[in-house]
Formats: sequence, C-alpha cells, structure tokens
Amino acid sequence: MPRTPPPTRADFHAFRPIQTRWADNDEYGHMNNATYLSLFDTAISVWQMENGINIRGPEAIRFVVVENGCTYFSEVGFPDALTAGLRLTHLGRTSYRIEIALFKGDEDTASTLGFFVNVLTDPDGTPTPIPDALRALLSTILTE
Repeated sequence: MPRTPPPTRADFHAFRPIQTRWADNDEYGHMNNATYLSLFDTAISVWQMENGINIRGPEAIRFVVVENGCTYFSEVGFPDALTAGLRLTHLGRTSYRIEIALFKGDEDTASTLGFFVNVLTDPDGTPTPIPDALRALLSTILTE
C-alpha cells in the first residue's frame, strides 16, 4: 500500500511557533514519541486561547480527546524551531477532528502529521452540541 505523502503548509489554515526543548530528545538523539502529542496539544490549546475559547476554570469549554494519532515523515528534535499548522477535517454536531502538522524551520513539507478527535461534553461527561459561536470559530480552520 503506498504511503500518503506529507502535507505542505498550504494545506493548513492557522499556524503557531513551537520551540523544542533539550528534554524532548530521547536516548537515540531524536524527539520522544510522547513529546509529539504534547506539542500538538499545546498548539491546539494556544490557538483556542488566542481565539477566545476559555479552556481553564469552571466556565471552560470542556473538550475531551477520544482518539489521537501521529504519522512521522522526517525527524525533528532539539534545538529545532518548529511551526505547527492546524486544520479541521471534520466538524460534527458534538465533535471535531483537528489535524496538526509540524514543520521544521522554513520547510514547506511537514515532518509529522497528528490528529485529535475532540468531543464537547457537559460537566457530567455527556456529549453536548457545539454552540453556534464556537462552531463558527472552528469553521475558520475547516478544510473543505
């Protein structure tokens, strides 16, 4: 089965700079697998906060991750400066799928592509419809 090629910057709608840290590298000298998911989560959280989505405290929007994954195309690690590209590939009634690519330096081709499926829940953990204002904001990075 042929492998899907890595996406390019043109495939994404929002971008966040991300700096790797010394502690991100593992014994083999490349970035630890778990660190990729942490960087993806940070890029999503910062984008949400910058766009007025309250993700902390009692009034926070409560998205729960129900699935995630990562495809690796080329290595990154400390001291690489990265850019995270974000795009929504699905926006449902209570959930969305967001994809995050990490680009090394000024490279146009992604080194990695990750995804999270998030479900909006009420305080009891029950899925709840995404409000119209939040849906409109998420739509700004939706890939048609």
